Amino acid sequence: MRIITWNIQWGRGADGRVELGRTIATLHAMPEADVICLQEVAQRFHGLPGGNGEDEVAVLGAAFPAYEAVFGPGVDIPATDGGRACFGNLILSRCRVDQVFRHLLPCPPDPAQPSMQRGCVEAVVSAPWGPMRVLTTHLEYYSVHQRRAQVAALRALQEEVAGHAVGGGGGGDANPAFGARVRPVSAVLCGDFNCEPDSAEYALMAAPLAGEVPPWRDAWRVCHGDAAHAASVGLHGAEWPDRVYCCDYLWVTGDLAARVRDVAVNAGTAASDHQPVLLELGE
Repeated sequence: MRIITWNIQWGRGADGRVELGRTIATLHAMPEADVICLQEVAQRFHGLPGGNGEDEVAVLGAAFPAYEAVFGPGVDIPATDGGRACFGNLILSRCRVDQVFRHLLPCPPDPAQPSMQRGCVEAVVSAPWGPMRVLTTHLEYYSVHQRRAQVAALRALQEEVAGHAVGGGGGGDANPAFGARVRPVSAVLCGDFNCEPDSAEYALMAAPLAGEVPPWRDAWRVCHGDAAHAASVGLHGAEWPDRVYCCDYLWVTGDLAARVRDVAVNAGTAASDHQPVLLELGE
């Protein structure tokens, strides 16, 4: 099973041009993925540098017709030409999708820093070995205070899911909305975390969870041990940053660690200011 995560910067390449076709061509050229997780996807969002306000969810969905599209905007505001302007995270899955959850992440006040509402999209998908969750997110860039709160929220979410798995759900209501549904603890959480491997936020993400809930494990570390993370941003002369580093990760639950076969950064493409990262899981 292959999962790709990529901050596509609404199709804006390192050269500053928005060409969503280039983004799509890059994804098609990579090993075929079962789930594609994209951050910074825009929908009728005018004013983004180089953009024209197109519905990128529709364009990407049409480019991958065998995949189900699950979009979760963090920002949802009136569009300048009517309707809604949305900006957030997209999951494209050719695996069957069961439950879907769209989480807004905390944004505690930090008046000195610019910020936007951040979110996490979660889908329960059918992997070859059974159901698992795939989550994708994009954490705050400017505010360490907000980013740390968002990491804490993702950790709390995993503890909550584990609690439901142990305790089960109540019954007795005929309303089908109350029906019991599969939501396994087993999961991959990926995206642009806007922090480096030596940061306090990364350490918090990797720290033990409450009780007997297995901690999140960085799939790069599972696969490559102590080798330095391959850079995932700054490789192709984009207007930022002034150096290369890693801030895009794929985290796996402990039960999936033994399935990690490879984690690789596609360093060749300049179709975004970030690089796609590919995770391969084995049966």
